[in-house]
Amino acid sequence: MTTATLDAFLGSYAESGDALRTAVASVVRHLSLTSVKIRNTINQGALGKAFSSAHGSRNADGDSQRDLDVFADDMFLEAMRHAPVALYGSEELEHPALLDPNAALALAIDPLDGSSNIDTNVSIGTIFSILPVVGHPDSEPNASFFQKGERQLAAGFFIYGPQLALVLTVGSGTHVFVFSSRLGTFVQAYESIVIADRAHEFAINAANYRHWDEAVRLYVDDCLKGTEGPRERDFNMRWVASLVAEAYRVLVRSGVFLYPGDKRKGYGDGRIRLVYEANPIAFIIEQAGGAATDTMSRILELTPRCMHQRVPLIFGSSREVARIGRYHTEPSNIGERAPLFSNRGLFRA
Repeated sequence: MTTATLDAFLGSYAESGDALRTAVASVVRHLSLTSVKIRNTINQGALGKAFSSAHGSRNADGDSQRDLDVFADDMFLEAMRHAPVALYGSEELEHPALLDPNAALALAIDPLDGSSNIDTNVSIGTIFSILPVVGHPDSEPNASFFQKGERQLAAGFFIYGPQLALVLTVGSGTHVFVFSSRLGTFVQAYESIVIADRAHEFAINAANYRHWDEAVRLYVDDCLKGTEGPRERDFNMRWVASLVAEAYRVLVRSGVFLYPGDKRKGYGDGRIRLVYEANPIAFIIEQAGGAATDTMSRILELTPRCMHQRVPLIFGSSREVARIGRYHTEPSNIGERAPLFSNRGLFRA
């Protein structure tokens, strides 16, 4: 088993002396130290003060806040005051916070992803994206966050599960580190992880079946028909309602994740936030050989229009993501199907 530590990995990454790389390494170190403190609080469960059922307010995007959401945001914000970060953009804040206008980096973060799972002891996490500062951070703070995702310098997520793990990319593969309580540091568990291009597992919230576009229904129907259907193989279906847990499973076991837009009020443009959720996850997945789209367009090529913009998100095994795109653009050419949508779905009468 490898004994390479996160600190050694970051030291190697920044050894050239490049100022941006040195700054990125510093930010990741501060994030990792804070994640351990967050994990220790999470481990107290309902016995801890930060586990109140609700904070009594809503975040900048209208979602209800838990005390743990606010606690995590406060912890990461304070940590970034001691890192080379000019701007801190969070799910919990309406506008980015200006920290050091002379610093070179902007941090976009979802401090606590999967809050709906807090009470049920399911894995939750923290997602982050590190971007270069553009423009003047004091007078135009949004500009740094409105860059395409392909401009990210680094991205990652912490998952607070049976193990505390960090999934990280700095643009040269996707690496997984697990926190060692014995060593008191993160140790590399997977080096340059690769997602298989074929999938035998998909994750989607099937409770929304009646709200999906016909292309998504058809895709799910075909998967559920298994060996007797046009896919000619069996699929497992998963849904955890925690983006970090879904992404971690895809990285380790391959497969595909779908959170499409649907016909419910407020869901037409999807629900995953582009800047601090979809972009970092897409960067991580692509660096592991996978793909990430909004069903048709590559996530990392989208230009954010606002800090809390939402998008549909499909990611995972590259061939499966491409196939889902074809269900939307050329469905009559999928398998043996013609004319389009001639069969009724398994969930329909």
